[in-house]
This record gives sequence, structure tokens and C-alpha cells, in this order.
Amino acid sequence: MQSTPAKERSFYWLILENTLFAAASALSGTFVNVYLWKASQDYAVLGWFSLLQFLTMAITFCLAGIWVKEGNKMNCLRAGVAASAVFYLCVLMLGTSSVTYVWLLGILQGAASGLFWLAYNVLYFEVTSPDDRDVFNGWVGALTSLSGMIAPWISGFIIVHMPDEKGYSVIFSISMGIFILGVIVSFFITKREPVGEYMWSHSWGHFKKKNTPWRRICAALAAQGFREGVFGFMIGLLVYIATSSEQKLGNYALLTSAVSFVSYWIVGRYVKVRWRSTCMWIGAVCMVALIIPFFWRIDYVTLLIFGVGVALSIPLYTLPITSAVFDLIGSNEEHVRLREEFIILRELALNAGRLLGVIVFILVLSWRTDPLVISSMMLVIGSAPIACTLLLRRQLTSFASASTVKTIPPKYK
Repeated sequence: MQSTPAKERSFYWLILENTLFAAASALSGTFVNVYLWKASQDYAVLGWFSLLQFLTMAITFCLAGIWVKEGNKMNCLRAGVAASAVFYLCVLMLGTSSVTYVWLLGILQGAASGLFWLAYNVLYFEVTSPDDRDVFNGWVGALTSLSGMIAPWISGFIIVHMPDEKGYSVIFSISMGIFILGVIVSFFITKREPVGEYMWSHSWGHFKKKNTPWRRICAALAAQGFREGVFGFMIGLLVYIATSSEQKLGNYALLTSAVSFVSYWIVGRYVKVRWRSTCMWIGAVCMVALIIPFFWRIDYVTLLIFGVGVALSIPLYTLPITSAVFDLIGSNEEHVRLREEFIILRELALNAGRLLGVIVFILVLSWRTDPLVISSMMLVIGSAPIACTLLLRRQLTSFASASTVKTIPPKYK
């Protein structure tokens, strides 16, 4: 693929932007759920927080599409980062009353995430190609893991060594500052000129077409989101419940993220396109098998085994999905022209799965919360990677050679 200095600079600046967003989120994201749990002692509160977040994300993707397509996508990215800072400002102002306004916080967090990830994914598609997409994903995964390794440990240390809830105020303030730095960094990313008009009905209209690979892709993405929506907050919460210690939760994140950092770096650097299908199967099977020990007990040891195992295997599962979907978007001129609409279709499918997963979580744990029920629910939801791999195998095979994938001419403003 032809490259330009502007594209190469944006490649690295976008990695830094993602890293800052991940660091700020890792510093406080896990502990927001713990904070809400300590105030409510109710799984349903966390479920509703996540449900409103994912629902608002989906709505934001649809409404912000015209901004990214016809306006300035960089301003959309900045708005998402700035809104994330406002989210933590609201948590600081509300304090322990946050649990009363969990609906407001979920909506705000969802809007912030929707704005950021919509703009980020369009930029990601524009600054990468099939030749360097796995490398980019590997670096992003490794640096995200590095952030997840250091930030939660620092947060846990601060929380347990400060009286009352002051530690939470400190880490929420630091996150807010990092998000503000992310807004500054965004000005170094070169943007493309907007091209074309936004098609509001594209996602539903394209999904209804017969013989389109996007039906299977969307089903696979929904399966991916089905697991993500629950496991994204449930594991950290279970670690805290098992230990009653923010510091041990930070130590857990430190160890599992350290393993994930190495795993992402190796997979991103050495795994070839033709190996994607095999890697995804290995990752998916391992992720499901690691849930089985929870039927004996859910304690710090089994959670640690699970966390380390998932950290080793999840790059094998997630990197092929991400690369294959964006390779499909770049496979022909029509897809390239409608890249924003296809990215929105991708995000809607992911969030549909996340919403379904969280609804199952709320219904099950509103009924019973004994260990066997929790373990059974986690096995059902955690088996989604197998379905995702089955649905995606045809796409992984068809793009086994990166040379068959077209790319956008790299014209930057």
C-alpha cells in the first residue's frame, strides 16, 4: 500500500490516543463498578448501568454517523474524550449519591464511548491497511494491556491508603486529567476531507440483502458482544467480592494485564493472516474451558487462573475478528465509500450482543445469586466465542491472503 508521511504520523498518534483513552479508563473504569457495588450491594444496579451505557452507545452511533461522514470526525473524537472527562467529573460531584443517578451516568458514559469509538474506528480504517492492520492491533492490544497492568494497581494502592472515599476522588480526578490530555493529542492526528452523504437507512437496508456476508458478520459480532457486555465488568467485581480489597483487585489487574501485554505483542507481531482461523479457534476454546473451574468454587485462585488464561488466549480470538471485519470493509469501492456506515453497522451488531448479554445477566441474578447459578450463567454467556468463530470461519478463509484486499487511496487534508 502506498504510504505518506501524514498517514505514518497518524498511525502512531492514533495508537497514542487509544493508549491514553485506555489508561484513563483502566485507572477508574473497574473501580466505578466497585464504587457502585459498595453503595448498592446489588448486581442489578451494575446491570442497569451497563444496559443504559450500551443502549446509549448504539443510539449515539446512529445519530453521530452524519457528523463523522459529512463533518469533522476529529471533533467527534474530541467530544467523546471530553464527555468521558465530564463523566468522571459527575461521579466526583455526586460522590456516594452516584448510585441514585446510575441511569444518568450510564447514559453519559454510553454517549462518550459512542462518540469516541465511532470516530476512532473510522480513523483506524483510514490509517491502516491489510498489510499493517494486525501490527496496529497488536500494538494497541499490548499498550492497552500495559495500561491495564499499571493503572488499576496504582488505583488500588491509592484507594486503600487514603481514608474514607478520598482515594476514589483522586483516581477519578486523574482519569479526568488524562482524558483532557487525550483531547490535546487528537490535534496531531491528520484527518481526511469528508466525502459523500450519510445514508441513514444503510445498516438495516444492507442487513436485509440476500447473499451478503454481513449477515454472518453481524451475527458473529453480536456473539462477541454477548460475552463482552457481561465479562467486561463481572470478573473485576467477582475479584473484589472474593477479596474485599481494592488493592488485590489492582494486583489481579497487574498480573493478568502483564500476561496480556506479552500475548498481544507476540500475536500481533508473529501471527500471519493465513493463521487467523486456527488462532481464533484456539483462543475461543481456551476462553470457554477456563470457565469450568468456577463450578467447583469462585475464589481468588480460580479467578486468577481464569484471568491469566484469558489474557494468554484472548488476543488469538479478538485480533482475527477485528482485522477480518475491517478487511471486508476495504474489499471493494462501494464498501470503502460507505466505510462510516459499515463501521456503524459493526458497532450496532456488537452492542446488540452486549445488550442481550446484560439483559440475561439482570434477569438471572434478579432471580438467584448463588454460586451455581452464577457459574452456569457465566458458562452460557462465556461460550459465545465458539459461536462467533463458527460464524466467522468463512470470512477468515476468504481473506486468507491480504493481497486480495483493496485499500483507500491515502489522501489526507
